[in-house]
Amino acid sequence: MMLRHCLTFPKPVLKSGLIRGFATATVSHKVTLIPGDGVGEELSESVKSVFTAANVPVEWEQFNLSGHTPDYDGLLQEALASLRRNKVGLKGILYTPISKLGHASINVSLRKDLDIYASISLVKNMPGVKSRFSNVDLAIIRENTEGEYSGLEHQSHPGVVESLKIVTRRKTERIARFAFDFALKNNRKKVTVVHKANIMKLGDGLFLKTVKDIWEKEYAETGIALNDMIVDNASMQLVSRPQQFDVVVLPNLYGNILSNVGAGLIGGPGLIPGTSIGREYAVFEPGCRHVGQDIGGSNVANPTAMILSSVMMLRHLGLLEQANRISNAVYNTIQQGKVLTRDMGGNASTSQFTDAVISSL
Repeated sequence: MMLRHCLTFPKPVLKSGLIRGFATATVSHKVTLIPGDGVGEELSESVKSVFTAANVPVEWEQFNLSGHTPDYDGLLQEALASLRRNKVGLKGILYTPISKLGHASINVSLRKDLDIYASISLVKNMPGVKSRFSNVDLAIIRENTEGEYSGLEHQSHPGVVESLKIVTRRKTERIARFAFDFALKNNRKKVTVVHKANIMKLGDGLFLKTVKDIWEKEYAETGIALNDMIVDNASMQLVSRPQQFDVVVLPNLYGNILSNVGAGLIGGPGLIPGTSIGREYAVFEPGCRHVGQDIGGSNVANPTAMILSSVMMLRHLGLLEQANRISNAVYNTIQQGKVLTRDMGGNASTSQFTDAVISSL
């Protein structure tokens, strides 16, 4: 059986200690776990149950961070210390308040503090799930640490707000290399850089020019093709002819938006696994970052994205046998179509789907 989501991360981005080779079941790996808000606790329990059933040698260090708690800084620092110690984490999505009186995003703080600069969302049709399109298989690679998410905004006058977008050559160069290396190591043929350089001529202009320069100097002879697309056109193309995309590299905000669009193409946020990765640390989390506040605690969420994100984590740790078993169990369960959550066309609960995956191990 073909093993899905068997992706390889680019070695130039990682220090030697991060990918630890082919670990055996006798070696226990400590992993930081942050369940997150909304449906996060249920999805994390699903992963823990599957790991226990599959005898995965992982020891969790769990931190119940929450975006609903204003005085979270102490626990956040403990979680960051754990991530720095373990190098690897599994994370749900943390709530961020919209109110200007609310705190900054904990999700963004984690990415910046650990410099996990490359976000990967895998948008791929799931056999057994009806969706608007077929033959969709693309990777969205998003710069994770700057752009509009820099948090630099202020009210210069009552009723007038200025918000700064940060784009640097250095950070654009490394996300470009990551995208091209990812494409090479995963047998991808084309990278599309998405931008708005026709309007934001300096910021997005620098992003576009830097990606093109890196390709011309370092990757033009590798066989990887490069094209570019303005973000509004890319949005339209994604919902009309998504099969044309292979690897997409783009700034922070655009990546967030198009990852959500990608989820709509294949059946929803419960189906897209992902990770945020840097030179030293990797935090695996669903690729479409929905908190699921409205269904939290109701045992109806689809744990597929969280489980497959944990599968990506196992491959990263070198636990290939366990990763393959769990991945195959998830795909077999969905393809059989007997136990599916509501978003996949069934009526099973989160725990029932999890039990079906365990039975399929």
